[in-house]
Order: sequence, then C-alpha cells, then structure tokens
Amino acid sequence: MEELVIWGAASQALIVADIIRLRGQYEITGFLDDVNPERAGTQFCGATILGGEEQLGQLLQRGIRHIICAMGSGRARLRLSELARAKGFRLATAIHPQAVIAAGVPIGAGTVICAGAVVNPYARLGENVVVFTGASVDHESIIEDGVWINIGAHLGGHVIVERAATVEIGAIVAGNVRIGAGSVVGAGSVVLDNIPNNVLAYGTPAKVIRELTSDDL
Repeated sequence: MEELVIWGAASQALIVADIIRLRGQYEITGFLDDVNPERAGTQFCGATILGGEEQLGQLLQRGIRHIICAMGSGRARLRLSELARAKGFRLATAIHPQAVIAAGVPIGAGTVICAGAVVNPYARLGENVVVFTGASVDHESIIEDGVWINIGAHLGGHVIVERAATVEIGAIVAGNVRIGAGSVVGAGSVVLDNIPNNVLAYGTPAKVIRELTSDDL
C-alpha cells in the first residue's frame, strides 16, 4: 500500500482514518497538527502526530505523496490542500464502503464521504467536500469545493451548494435551492428559498439571521 498522511488530528481525523483503513488502499504514516505543536511525537488514532506544516518537505523526501485534509473548516481544507499540492502532494479521497454513490458521479480530490451517506445520479461533488454520516445529496445537485454536509442533512434534487458553505446536522434543503458561498445553514433548518453568500441562516423555514464576519471563520 502507498503511504498517506492525514492533515488534522482531532475528531474529523478519527473518522477519516477509519475510512482509510477500511478501504485498505493506503497505509497511514501519521498525522499533522498545526494547532497543538506540543502533541508532536505523541500517539493518535493508531499512528504518530508528526508535527505540523514544517514536516511536509521531509515527508516528500521520504517518498510520501498522498495527503488528505481532515478538519471541519471548508476554508481550511481548501487552503491547506492547495499548499500541499503546491509542494507536490496528491490529494486522496476517503469514501466509506457503506456509502451509496450512483454510478458515474464525479467526486473531487480530497473529498470524504462517510458511512450511510447517499449520493444520487448526476450529482457532482467538488474537491475537499465532506458528506457526513447518513447525509444525502439527491439527483443533479452540485456540491462545490470545500462544502460540509453534516450528519443527517438531506438535499433535494437540483440543489447547488457553493464553495465552502456548510449545511448543518439534520437540515433539509428543498429542491432547486441555492446555498451561497461561505454560508452556514443551521442545524435542523428547512431551507425553501435561496440563501445568499456569507450569511448564517436557520429556522423553519430558514431565514437569514446575520452576515458572517472573519471572526466566524
């Protein structure tokens, strides 16, 4: 098996590591953690935390070429994956064997699809997308780069979720709705109308509550 490093060493990394091991395509060399540098050299989820971004060059010298970003922030996944690519890494995907994905659905590099997720025909998933446990993306929907579809969220047909947006736990998005880039749909919401860019929206039906600022990121 080829070696792979997981960038991230918290809850999302636990889930990604489990999927990687179940698929049996890669051997996990270790984890990167830029948030808690004091964890370098410690054990996490069956492997070692190697350090942070400063380890990328050494990993390349060791012949490790595959990496996957495992953190909740879509913007962080996009930024770090581009940095890794610029250094010469290739982005791996992690698709749980118990996910249901229609034939021919394009799935971008770095994307994670968890157990029980369903992606129906003619949907399209961009890069560094997360479709979490039990979530569903229905026919002809477009999920752009860096989107997070959280646990048990359900998207109707022809939905567009733009770059780095988040649909939180248990939210329902009606068909033909667009979620703007960088926006967050709150847990349990029912989205019946388009949501603009960079806002927080929630409720039944979902309404824009406020604009998001840099402090929210």
